[in-house]
Amino acid sequence: MKIASAIGNAKSFLAIQQEFGSFDRYAWAFVGGRPRINGWESRGQIPARTAESDALSKDLLKRGFKLVGSTICYAFMQATGMVNDHLASCPRYREIAQSHGG
Repeated sequence: MKIASAIGNAKSFLAIQQEFGSFDRYAWAFVGGRPRINGWESRGQIPARTAESDALSKDLLKRGFKLVGSTICYAFMQATGMVNDHLASCPRYREIAQSHGG
């Protein structure tokens, strides 16, 4: 099932690239083209999913992707810099926020 999903996801990925010009352009539209700079004070405040990751997941599923739930999408958004979930006390948080005008 995972192999079939990977093959199907690759085909859907290529379709998105063709429709939007790049997967990057498609994905970043879910955060308005700019990183979400959150200001969490503790790890317990960091969500596992958001309205944006819910929307991304829903749209990917509609486009034929498999195994792309909201939590997976939010992890993708964190890993690619679409959201800054470093704690506000973390030096990396400030570096990212400053580089994006925050």
